[in-house]
Amino acid sequence: MAPRPLAPAPNVPLLAVAGAVTVANLYFPQPLLAAVARGLEVPERTAGLIAPAAQFGYALGILLLVPLADTARLRRLTSVLLVLTSAALLVAAAAPGVVTLALATLALSTTTVLPQILTPVAAVLAGPGRRGRVVGLVGLGLTLGSTLSRTVSGAVADATGTWRAAYAVAAVATAALLCVLPHRLPERLGAPGERGGRSYARLLAGLPRLLAAHRELRIPAALGACVFAAFSVFWAVLAFHLASPALGYGPGAAGLFGVLTLPAALLSAVAGRLADRCGPTAVGAGGLVCAGLGLAVAGLLPYSPVALAAGANLLVVGVSSCQVANQARIFGIGRAVAARVNTVFMLATFGGGAAGSLVGTWLYAAYGWRAALLAAGACVAAGGLVTVVARARPAASTCVPVVRREAGGIRPRTPQGET
Repeated sequence: MAPRPLAPAPNVPLLAVAGAVTVANLYFPQPLLAAVARGLEVPERTAGLIAPAAQFGYALGILLLVPLADTARLRRLTSVLLVLTSAALLVAAAAPGVVTLALATLALSTTTVLPQILTPVAAVLAGPGRRGRVVGLVGLGLTLGSTLSRTVSGAVADATGTWRAAYAVAAVATAALLCVLPHRLPERLGAPGERGGRSYARLLAGLPRLLAAHRELRIPAALGACVFAAFSVFWAVLAFHLASPALGYGPGAAGLFGVLTLPAALLSAVAGRLADRCGPTAVGAGGLVCAGLGLAVAGLLPYSPVALAAGANLLVVGVSSCQVANQARIFGIGRAVAARVNTVFMLATFGGGAAGSLVGTWLYAAYGWRAALLAAGACVAAGGLVTVVARARPAASTCVPVVRREAGGIRPRTPQGET
């Protein structure tokens, strides 16, 4: 008798759309910052604090809220997060000053972490045979949401004459998910019959133990930090490079480059299928090669817009492929810890990205475009070294059956505090 499936198959288009709508809340304000400065009568440098407030809030939400998905009731958690995010967007739309807007941004970015909850949900419901494909499609939604949100918010602001309209539209789109998304999710992410008995403090305290216990988490976390550092170096200095006297492009050119990389974003969805067929390690290695080639093209022909666009596309394909491969790998650890391993992975990834942005900006200011790209290339090379070492030292074999692994009962050889 065949075992009963642990949960219904995921509604991948719905999860991808929901991820796109919610992740867009992080990025749509970026083209509006100049309009915010004029509307609230503050310096542009002051209005620019909105962007880091969003990134800090998102990292805080990943750390404090995403682990709850392993034990909480998913439908209730999703509904609460959508309500809080919609309310914060409305507060931002009506903000009388930049302080209120910054606090509202911090709040909405903390609660708009559904993309990092929906990805492990989709991976768990898909099962091992389709995990890479499903993660790739949901990741495609996130990429499109983060890219197109800038274009849409700018168009809304231009059409209405006010930056506040973009926040109102985002609030309506986020609230609309309440009518559909919670009802299409499983009640819990854990195995059937498992109840949320762990305390919140134990969930957070167990995150370092997960990293120590699972080699299948340590390697993707290191790779994620390396490739996202390289990605962040490139995008952190691209606007400055495009505005240099040799090129002379305005600030809108960097936003246009986001649209120009849409072909790469669409192509990266294939990485999920390849991860299922060839394995995450092979796909990750191919992604590193693409990222390295992209940096080389952009570095060797720094004043050719065509070369810069081609390099950006190669970089997006490479980094997105590595991301999909890494997540397909970590979600094989077990459904009982899926949200928490994604928390650890994303924190490592964002940490690498933050370091890359800081180092890249400093290097560009001190030594120029090629120096920054050399640093990005060094990050890609470090990721390659991690891959080579990982292949040279394969993980120890285990006698745990596959079914037990998918149920979240994997027992690594090293002691662990959480299962």
